[in-house]
Amino acid sequence: MRRTPPRSPGPPTAHAPSPTRQNKSGLPACQLSSLPAEAATTVNLIHRGGPFPYSRDGIVFGNFERRLPNQQRGYYHEYTVPTPGAKTRGTRRVITGGEPPTNPPEFYYTGDHYETFCQIGGA
Repeated sequence: MRRTPPRSPGPPTAHAPSPTRQNKSGLPACQLSSLPAEAATTVNLIHRGGPFPYSRDGIVFGNFERRLPNQQRGYYHEYTVPTPGAKTRGTRRVITGGEPPTNPPEFYYTGDHYETFCQIGGA
């Protein structure tokens, strides 16, 4: 019986976090530690209630792309995950779902401006 060595998954990137499994949201799960370091900083700011570096941080996320589980308007809020060297807000976001605002039950990450999401564990 021939054995092959296990494949290395390679390092996670800003656009493709290391999803582990799907959870009840139906989205891949990802650990906060597998995301860009700036994502952890953003999550910490959310837990502290700010101050946030961008004026649009904390606005209602409309989920118009319908990539996240369907909820009433106002359930989701978005926060910028800064991209080093970017002159704009970039494409990375943390989306929270539920109340209270400083400890919501759901955290999601997108590195590609709402095209794909993973549900963050360890947030």
